[in-house]
Amino acid sequence: METEMKGGTLEVLLVSAERLKNSSLLGHPSQYVVIECGNQAYQSKTTSGKDKKIWWNEKFKFKFEYPDWRSKTQLRLRIMDKGTFTDAGTIGQAIVHLGGIIREGGQKGCVELKPAPYNVVLADGTYAGEIKIGLKFIANVELPTEIKERGSVEKQPRSIYHSIFDFNLWRLQWQRVLFFRNHSSPAENPKNK
Repeated sequence: METEMKGGTLEVLLVSAERLKNSSLLGHPSQYVVIECGNQAYQSKTTSGKDKKIWWNEKFKFKFEYPDWRSKTQLRLRIMDKGTFTDAGTIGQAIVHLGGIIREGGQKGCVELKPAPYNVVLADGTYAGEIKIGLKFIANVELPTEIKERGSVEKQPRSIYHSIFDFNLWRLQWQRVLFFRNHSSPAENPKNK
C-alpha cells in the first residue's frame, strides 16, 4: 500500500559545538549558527564559548511544501564568530544530507534522529571541531485510496432484490416466534387440564 507524501516539517535541534577554531583575538569568542535549508534560514542565539563546549539548545522548524520539497536535500549550518565590535566571520560549516530522513519519514510518517555530532569543515577544507544536532521529520501524507474507501460512511443504493430478501427474512423470523408460541408443549396448554 503506497502513500504519497504531500510535504512535511523538519525539526532541527541545535544542541552544542566543541573544539572549534578560535578566531577571536580579544576575550572569549561568541558564536551563533546560521541554519539554511532551501530558501529558509534561521539564526541561533549568540553564545559565549567560555568552556571548550558551546551550548545553544534551540529548536528550529523548516516547512517542506509540495512539490518543491524535493529540492531541499541538504541542511547547511554555518558557525559564525561575533567579535567584540563586529562579526569576525565564518568559523566553519557542516552540511547534513537529508535525502534518507525525508524518504524514510515519508514512508513511516515520522522519523527522529537523536542528537549526533557532525564535523565542522573550515574554509581551507580541513576539519576542526564538531557540531551536535538532532533531526525529526514529520510527513504530511495523504491516506491511501483503500483506507479512504473503507472509512467512508456513504450509503450505497440497495437493489430491489436486497430489499425483498431482508423483508422476507424479517417476516420468516416472526412467523417462527408465533408458530412456537401457539404450539407450546401439552403440559403448558390449559385445554389439557
